[in-house]
Amino acid sequence: MKKTLIVLSAVLTLMAAKVSAQVANWNIAPGYSVAFSTSGDAAGIFKTLKGVIKFDPANPGGSSFQVSIDVASINTGNGLMNTHAKSAEWFDATKFPQITFQSTSITGSGSNFQAVGNLTMHGVTKPITIPFTFQRTGAGGTFQASFKVNRVQFGVGKSGDVDDDIALKLSVPVTK
Repeated sequence: MKKTLIVLSAVLTLMAAKVSAQVANWNIAPGYSVAFSTSGDAAGIFKTLKGVIKFDPANPGGSSFQVSIDVASINTGNGLMNTHAKSAEWFDATKFPQITFQSTSITGSGSNFQAVGNLTMHGVTKPITIPFTFQRTGAGGTFQASFKVNRVQFGVGKSGDVDDDIALKLSVPVTK
């Protein structure tokens, strides 16, 4: 009986190692885009995205994302608006320098997936589901996502100044 348990334990350990070994570590490549917009005048990009991406489209359950955006990298195309967005009235980049996303699960198949996880912005953490696609190209690939975030729920700005819901579009090329 002991031998059977030892053999079973060894087989399960090897299977777990094989599954985790298949999940590729991806590096965020230059040329990524983190764009935001509203139906009004508020629009722009964040210039700095960093993170750890472990993803296998054949094994999304073993995959994970841990990414961060540098709030001070916001660029609206207007210096005055950039300064205002970084101020305590909006993002408060000095006190809350990062926007982070940590996945708790990833599901999907083919090229369509969903990442469920925790988004932290302005010191507030909320669960969010991000639908995304992944297109493999040679040794690399590109993640793309379009979704909305209610900025007021995170304490960013005041309701009524600009749209509460901010549309985000991400395009993130990756390499191994």
